[in-house]
Amino acid sequence: MSTSAEPTADEGGRPEAIARKLYATAAAMVAATMARKLVQRVWVKTTGKVPPENPESPEVRWTEAVGWSVLSGTAVAIARLLAKRRAAGAWQRVSAADQENR
Repeated sequence: MSTSAEPTADEGGRPEAIARKLYATAAAMVAATMARKLVQRVWVKTTGKVPPENPESPEVRWTEAVGWSVLSGTAVAIARLLAKRRAAGAWQRVSAADQENR
């Protein structure tokens, strides 16, 4: 916990912190959408079927429901993680360059 009155980078509130969070969130959303589309294509190529729209439905076989959930969930989570890490790194580089130019 910070003892100073100024918020830390993770606390938000400052325009820079808000912009950084928005940038990371936007990057994660784009990455998740791309990952989901890629996983759908891979699913169709490997199974010959369209991915289940509702894996919870009793009409979907267990193997399909679990396979789709694991594959899509893992791919989207990893894509979001990588995008947020890259966004944070890019933000640090831009911030450091901005500080040097002041």
